[in-house]
Amino acid sequence: MSRTERDWPRRSVSESDDVDANGHRGGPHGLSRRDFVAASLGAFAVAALAPTALGRRRRRLVRRSIPVMGTVAEIAVVADGDRDRSRAAIDAAFAELRRVDRTMTRYSDRSDVGRANLHASSRPVSVEPATAHVIRRALAWARASDGVFDPCLAGAVALWDVKHRSEPPPPERVRHWADRGLYRDLELDRSGDRARVRYADPDVGLDLGGIAKGYAVDRAVRALRDHGVRDALVNAGGDLYALGRSPDGDAWKIGVRSPADPSRIVSTVRLRDRGVATSGDYEQYFAHGGRRYHHLLDPRTGTPRRTRIHSTTVSAESCLDADAAATAAFGADPADARRLLATVDPGADLIRPGNHPKEVPS
Repeated sequence: MSRTERDWPRRSVSESDDVDANGHRGGPHGLSRRDFVAASLGAFAVAALAPTALGRRRRRLVRRSIPVMGTVAEIAVVADGDRDRSRAAIDAAFAELRRVDRTMTRYSDRSDVGRANLHASSRPVSVEPATAHVIRRALAWARASDGVFDPCLAGAVALWDVKHRSEPPPPERVRHWADRGLYRDLELDRSGDRARVRYADPDVGLDLGGIAKGYAVDRAVRALRDHGVRDALVNAGGDLYALGRSPDGDAWKIGVRSPADPSRIVSTVRLRDRGVATSGDYEQYFAHGGRRYHHLLDPRTGTPRRTRIHSTTVSAESCLDADAAATAAFGADPADARRLLATVDPGADLIRPGNHPKEVPS
């Protein structure tokens, strides 16, 4: 199963916003708590920021967003006073997001993934240690899921290309990719400071879209920590990390949006120093013949996964594992999903399938 990082959303991007703990923006135009809840968080919503308690130091949020990795990434840093330092930390975090994108995108022949897809079926290709780490973790999820998560299906992902199709590809072309288990044909060898990949089957095509964005969020969080930031949110579409505490001093309260109605919340979770990711069929898809064809492929059939569950959300200590777990477990029965998580990452939690009937207004 794979997710893609193509096509940036066409939307405005905020360069810098300062928001206090009451949810008000600095400057002449106020930002309400409701506005903050809805701002730029994709699959997630952050609960309305509570007013500062009596005697508690007033803390502000420094927020910025950029287009990267096929989505809009947003970082909100709780600044205790030095907003210039917070902005410098955000700059460093954004640089990490861009670096991972440059290194692991499959849309550039100069990236590690692009070079591997061009040459690794004929000779070993050297990749950066970070790329090798993500590939190694992706293969762990592939083995544990018996190939339901397969990072080697770039060819099938390109065939479906759900953002630009209006009808399914020819059945004979789809059958070519069904039940191949191509992850077993990716060889990863580490020697010294570099790692090398080689493909034992020319149909292998590396696509880290179901895991690399989570890793990028983790790297952005590391950059914030290295700059002294203790409390922040890093969000990239369906991948979010809650660092430290919210402006009111409590754990961050994250709401998972309903796949049927983004204005509603299907579940909430309180997070501190933890990642969360959602995979769903409701943003990247086309409809044909009364069926929704989405971007989350089932490697066993070579077609989009058929399920009544429209989103799956997982929290974990790293956003990398939350990202891969949400992709691997998408559409699975909750009991099966939890068994999978326990196999690879016992600390991961399944939040709730996205079609749960109990919803509360956001």
